[in-house]
Amino acid sequence: MRRFSQKHQLVTLSDINVTPLLDLSFVLLIIFMIATPLLEKGITLQLPVGGGTDAAPPDPERIHVLDVSSEGTYYYRQEELHLPELEARLGSAHAEDPDLIVYLRGDRISEYGRIYDLLSMLEDLGISNVSFRGTNE
Repeated sequence: MRRFSQKHQLVTLSDINVTPLLDLSFVLLIIFMIATPLLEKGITLQLPVGGGTDAAPPDPERIHVLDVSSEGTYYYRQEELHLPELEARLGSAHAEDPDLIVYLRGDRISEYGRIYDLLSMLEDLGISNVSFRGTNE
């Protein structure tokens, strides 16, 4: 008679080991948690550095300040003007000084169309020295 020992008996596994599956899912979860905010960041740009302090400040006589109020009213040197009047004044100033500088200041809630009309008028006049100004100037 032959004796069978319990040591050599083959046991069939009917259970699935889920530990590696859980490890994999947790690793993927961590990777997606880290990667998702980076995807929403936006476009990375290398912006140019502004002008240095070595440049001489422009002559105040050459600077013409144009303001656009929140109501869409145009102001030229603190005087309220309509677009055709503004075009005539800037045209004559540009004829006297072709290198004039225009500072454009727009209210934060002013309509984009008003500022676009102003930029289009400046382009038609041939004025290319235009600078947008904010509250810190």
